[in-house]
This record gives sequence, structure tokens and C-alpha cells, in this order.
Amino acid sequence: MSQVEESIEVGVPVHTAYNQWTQFESFPEFMSGVERIEQRSDTLTHWVTSVDGVHREFDAEITEQIPDERVAWTTVSGEARQAGVVTFHRLDDDHTKVMLQMDFHPDGITEKVGDKLGVVRRQTKGDLERFKSFIESRGRETGGWRGVV
Repeated sequence: MSQVEESIEVGVPVHTAYNQWTQFESFPEFMSGVERIEQRSDTLTHWVTSVDGVHREFDAEITEQIPDERVAWTTVSGEARQAGVVTFHRLDDDHTKVMLQMDFHPDGITEKVGDKLGVVRRQTKGDLERFKSFIESRGRETGGWRGVV
């Protein structure tokens, strides 16, 4: 397994950052390589990704969700094996630190070489930077799910 940890500070309140992160179907707007996400239930999502010509489909289950604090997941079927957690840390009334930690299993030579070259780490950092731009330019979330898992 490989690991990646990245964080970013965003200029929105913690509830705004958290609410937006629960809108999984909007991820293609700021996550490179994510073509589509379907929310199939409160805890199950179906992902379609394409990164550097490697196409994957998989299901991920939300294993823990605490409003304004964390969202954790693990893959349960399909062509990817990963697990992770995103945590939200209130810095002040208008700023939040978003931290992403993910364990993943690179499969095949292309993914293994990409992992060694830091491709996943750079992609994760870029995704968080695009999330920052996405949420700050809007100033508000596109929706939110405040349930506890």
C-alpha cells in the first residue's frame, strides 16, 4: 500500500467546506481524472475515473461521517483499492483546514511507476487546490448532507 497526505486552507467556514465535500457528484468539477460519481445511497458511491489512460470503475462506502469533522471511506468493489479520510479543522469563523489522508494500492506497472514518481501526491495536491478555488469562488456550498455514519 502507498499513502498520501495533503492539506489546504480554504477561505470558507468549516460547515461550508464540509457540506460541499459531501456533494460527491460535484467532484468531477474539481478532481482531475474523475469522470463521474453516482451517489447510490447515503453510504455508497460509484466512481468512474480515467487517469493517464487508466480507466477504473469502483464502488466506495462511506465508513464514517461526522458533520463538520470528517468523512472516511473504503472501496468495496471494482478496479481500485483505497481507503481514506478527509478531516475539516476550524481555523476561525471564515477559514478551514481540509486534510486528506489516503491509502491506495497501485495496480499494474503504469500505476506503480506513477506512484514512485509522486503522480498521486501531485494529483491530490492539485485536486485540493481546485477544491479551494471551487468553493471560494462560489462562497457557498452547492448542497450538503449532514447525516452521521
